[in-house]
Amino acid sequence: MSNLLKVAVVGVGHLGKWHADKYAACADCELVAVVDSDIEVAKEIADKHSAQAFTDFHEILPFVDAVSLVVPTSLHYKIAGEILEAGIHCLIEKPITETVEEAENLIEIAKRQQVILQVGHIERFNSVMIGVEEELAEPQFIESTRLAPFNLRATDVSVILDLMIHDIDIILELVNSPINHISASGLSVISDTIDIANARIEFENGCVANVTANRISQKSERKLRIFHKNAYLSADFQNKIVAINRKGETNNEAGFKNVDHYERQFENNDALNLEVLDFVNAIKTGGQPRVDGAAGKRALETAFKITSLITRNL
Repeated sequence: MSNLLKVAVVGVGHLGKWHADKYAACADCELVAVVDSDIEVAKEIADKHSAQAFTDFHEILPFVDAVSLVVPTSLHYKIAGEILEAGIHCLIEKPITETVEEAENLIEIAKRQQVILQVGHIERFNSVMIGVEEELAEPQFIESTRLAPFNLRATDVSVILDLMIHDIDIILELVNSPINHISASGLSVISDTIDIANARIEFENGCVANVTANRISQKSERKLRIFHKNAYLSADFQNKIVAINRKGETNNEAGFKNVDHYERQFENNDALNLEVLDFVNAIKTGGQPRVDGAAGKRALETAFKITSLITRNL
């Protein structure tokens, strides 16, 4: 009898096909099915991995152990709810759901059914996060910048739910303190939703985060800057570099402490593969995934607060 996890991917479009590739290559998994509303797309991916193709996710529920759900956010709650109720582990691409109440319901179902609910905040698995976490002390000020050229594929949601939510998730995890106050501004330029957004998040422990996201930029940039009492850390998620500037021991000619500067280059790792492996490991060990349902809900709730503040002034 095989101990391999029987896995399916629901939604094998732009991102879902990569999920299928990762499961097919995983030594602990057997990719047994793919589901897509376009049967030809489903067959193409299924044939590539010797799996079965379906257009209705209900057909896979009797014979799979785990599912990656890579469909539009509007479908997350309905499909994930039925998957979890069937006692099947579920990895949902971010954002977790359309509403906080829906996220809370999915968390409750997963808890009751004793299955893993993981949310696809992929930047948590970026190799530079190793450097950030190793160098992190007590952050006092954080600045994040996430820029991207315009892409029609993501215009069904605002830049906050599309891009900024990655940095929101990371910052909430690093600061680990309740939010005291949020102020925000933004505007719609090309799409019908918010394309540029900036938020100032103040935490109860005194840390402040300034978060910017722009999806109509001429360049791509994903940077996080963290200021401590005696150090400044800059993490470049795109080029995999963490630069550390730390107050030195010796004085310079002006009588101030010298600044010691050094950089660490990290490998260009496969973050999606690590995310999938984390999901598989949580299932097999009964442990918690790096980004569980509660973390997904926390990021979503903060993203909605920022969105509400901006739309109120548009």
